Amino acid sequence: MSPRLRSGQRGAIGLVFAGTLALALVFLLLVVDSGRLYLEKRKLQAVADTAALEAANRGGQCSGSTTAVDYAKQNATRNGFTVVANDNSRALAVSCGTLLTNAANVRVFTVDATKNDAIRVVASRTVSTGIANGVWRLFSGTYNANTTLTATAVAALAPPVAQLTIRSSLASVNTAKSDLLNLVVGGMLGGNLSITAAGWEGLASTDINLLSYLDQLAIQAQVTAGDYTTLLDTLVSPTQLLNAAVTVLQQNGAAASVALGATSAIQLIAKNTKILKLGDLLDIANGTPTEALNTNVQLLQLIQGVAQLSNKKNAVSVTGLVTIPLVGSVSITTKVIEPPQLSNIGNPLKAKQGLATNTDQIYVRTAQVRTLVSIDASVLKDVSSIVSGIAGLTTPVLKVVKGVLSLDLPAILGGVLCVLACDRTDIAIATKLDIYIEAASAESHVTDFSCATPATKSLTVLAHSSIATLAIGDIDPAKAFSPSVPVDVQPIRLIDIGTRYCSLLGGCSATRKSNVGGGFLLKAESTIGERTQSLLYMPVAEMNAKSTYQSISSIDIVNSLGATLSGLQVTYKPPSGSASSSLLAGVADSLALVVNLLVTAIQGLLSPLLDPIVNGLLSGLGINLGNAEVGANLTCHMGRAYLVI
Repeated sequence: MSPRLRSGQRGAIGLVFAGTLALALVFLLLVVDSGRLYLEKRKLQAVADTAALEAANRGGQCSGSTTAVDYAKQNATRNGFTVVANDNSRALAVSCGTLLTNAANVRVFTVDATKNDAIRVVASRTVSTGIANGVWRLFSGTYNANTTLTATAVAALAPPVAQLTIRSSLASVNTAKSDLLNLVVGGMLGGNLSITAAGWEGLASTDINLLSYLDQLAIQAQVTAGDYTTLLDTLVSPTQLLNAAVTVLQQNGAAASVALGATSAIQLIAKNTKILKLGDLLDIANGTPTEALNTNVQLLQLIQGVAQLSNKKNAVSVTGLVTIPLVGSVSITTKVIEPPQLSNIGNPLKAKQGLATNTDQIYVRTAQVRTLVSIDASVLKDVSSIVSGIAGLTTPVLKVVKGVLSLDLPAILGGVLCVLACDRTDIAIATKLDIYIEAASAESHVTDFSCATPATKSLTVLAHSSIATLAIGDIDPAKAFSPSVPVDVQPIRLIDIGTRYCSLLGGCSATRKSNVGGGFLLKAESTIGERTQSLLYMPVAEMNAKSTYQSISSIDIVNSLGATLSGLQVTYKPPSGSASSSLLAGVADSLALVVNLLVTAIQGLLSPLLDPIVNGLLSGLGINLGNAEVGANLTCHMGRAYLVI
């Protein structure tokens, strides 16, 4: 190779090297500048993130006050980002609004100064562009010595959490109610109880912490701590459910000694053979923060729920005799058709959005039961005064009995007055009277809520009391509790007009001929209508506080039974083929008089019985529709805020 050619190559290499070095220097400057801008951007993003989180966590507002802006600026200042008035090099824009998910499943922030579901902070800062960026922008046609960096952060408040509970208004327990509670709760759990009224009052006045209860039950059921979804689906026994309550009460010391003793007595009769699921009593939505479980439920309501759930899983009904003051012994048979749900915790926003599809609902109900009360004939003794009044009536009724029905009052034998021996009228009273109650559940669910401001937060609940069937007459117990056959209410032969052979020397025969003169039949059957009511809770208690309760203004069972009594049907039924309709029409007025007397007597007899029997029984079951109370709790933001955009 010639010297000239080698000299030319050295010159070309030098030019390439110089150009490469210059290009490397440009890229180095670009990297340095970009790194500097990246670090500035990161610091700015951190300022925006922390400012948005603090403004959200402290409940900043944009409408009526500027607390959201104040909180964000205070946080930025603490992090070295001080916003100065009339200084455009640093700015902090704060907006309140809502957060929605669009069709593409992307979160979108919508500005709404009246709401603070989410808070957006946009931080901006002006920095020098730098040499490399300046050169790059110069060749691209534009150049600005300064560059404005922006960082956006949206912090959403923790989701709202609401709780509904339902209970009976069993504020105090007297001796009669304690007997009913011993029968009902003990029978449903499969044993006998003898808890005093003071013991039941202790249960009614004691609350148990739900979080502590769930944690203790998880230990007994061998479920991972904190896995409440699995716990609610785990099969457990009534003994485990009650034993967990006993353990939690033991941790409370002497303050819960009365309730502890009563709970321990109930726990001893519970059967391990019954398999239950806690989720049938308590419903906790997926994603519910643990803090929301740090609330209380009434201990008596929990025990009643366990007992009723046990009865639902068991084919045997509760049957027993209860002594009612001023009444005597009555037989009560009851069976739970649908167990109650004591408490439900969930997100009211999801509940509101799922109303149309019936998903994510916060819903509680009382139990649906069928009850049959049988009153012994001794309780009906007061009707005998009306019977004797009928015998003494000198009205066309006696002509019917004497002429049409061939009865002697006194007896007629061959047209000659009976003196020595004859058939004489004998009136018999029914031996039993049945009262049937099919009480459907009272239920409530969340329909709306408001978290506009802490002072005006509210929860709207729709409460519904369903139809109850009430009947009086002769009722077959097998059909009363059949899952497929409707209840069969037959008229009871309240008064039977028969005869008994009597002689002056030998007295009256023990053999009685029934239905010789017919009889009076008694029947009543009615339903109470449904009632729906909207309950507004404002103010409403926080999740960790005692629930705010409102009563369901439903139709009172006792009053409805009173209305049923006013619809009592008493009819006279003559023996088959003994009297024509024309003859009966002739004594219609007299029959109407007798019927009115009987109705008045029965109403006067049963009215004072209905309150202690029905109201006391339903209170013992915890499903008194007339006095059911719905408790509500609402925390608009349970837990700390988090970044969403």
